[in-house]
Amino acid sequence: MSRPRGVWAVFVVLMLALSMGGMAKAEEKVFKWKLATTWAPTLVPFIDAPKDMVKMVEKMSGGRLLIEIVTSDKHKKPYGVLDMVKDDEYEMGHSAAYYYIKKDVTLAPLTTMPFGMLPYEQYAWFYYGGGMALMQEAYAGYGVLSFPGGSTGNEMGGWFNKEINTLDDLKGLKMRIPGFGGMVMSELGVKVVNMPAVKLAGALKSGKLDALEWVGPGMDIALGFHKIAKYYYSGWHEPASEMQYLVNTAKYNELPEDLREILRVAMKVTAYNMYIRLQHMHGEAWATMKKEYPNIVIKSFPISIMDAMREANNKIIRRISAKNPMFKKIIDSKRSYQETIRAWTKISDFLYLVESL
Repeated sequence: MSRPRGVWAVFVVLMLALSMGGMAKAEEKVFKWKLATTWAPTLVPFIDAPKDMVKMVEKMSGGRLLIEIVTSDKHKKPYGVLDMVKDDEYEMGHSAAYYYIKKDVTLAPLTTMPFGMLPYEQYAWFYYGGGMALMQEAYAGYGVLSFPGGSTGNEMGGWFNKEINTLDDLKGLKMRIPGFGGMVMSELGVKVVNMPAVKLAGALKSGKLDALEWVGPGMDIALGFHKIAKYYYSGWHEPASEMQYLVNTAKYNELPEDLREILRVAMKVTAYNMYIRLQHMHGEAWATMKKEYPNIVIKSFPISIMDAMREANNKIIRRISAKNPMFKKIIDSKRSYQETIRAWTKISDFLYLVESL
């Protein structure tokens, strides 16, 4: 029996449509990017944020956006990530804005500020308080977009070989402390040194450093600082250190809109995941430290030193703001938002903690 012409025609049209659809799918462009990190491949969980982001992007894009991670041990420029992304050597980077404080002090507040916002306050500022727009404005001259890349939370004040009781105890001290915390310490007479994480323990042991701050127990213990220095001070300088994803603007604009959205979603999810994972690591490490390393002395800086730090911080901010309108714009925005949101933090989280202890 012959096939009816109408049915045959429909069959042919369907087959042609399927064939053309398959050809279109096969011809979809695959974008291959590289991402440079400030971090060594073993620096957990900093390195895991971009790793997780890359996996999410590949899966959600169906393989249309593939990103290769190049760690600092390979590209050899841990503090050159911004320039490498700007200069088209890499489409993306994962770093921290305050590492470029000597290059452009405007960027530093985008990581954190001494006596500034807590992580969830700062995330609220980024996404709902105008922070993201200011961040893009600050990076615009580099041809780079920036997105939150994972918070370390409230960092500890550092490991010290000696007890700090007065301002004189700080004078001449050799300490690794980046960002505005380093500028404040320098103002108080500390000899500030910056170096990659992999060199810190050796420098502390050899005497090249007398003190250092890194992150908190979840990462500090893994690097062995507790075996060298006795005094572990609570924090003041980095209450919400945010890493950044850096994206070359021209390369980003070449992506179809759906791939841009996939990239944005993956960056946002993995940034928050780094924050909560690190809080888990800190909690577990703190319990271990108290049990297995009872020789560690937990200290807070005396009020007189904290007051001097706050005064030095305000002095530096006034000095820079007088010459740098963009810096002032970011600082004013952060301080205004902090004043508003901190009133709620005090009545909610702070009073809850005080009353429940």
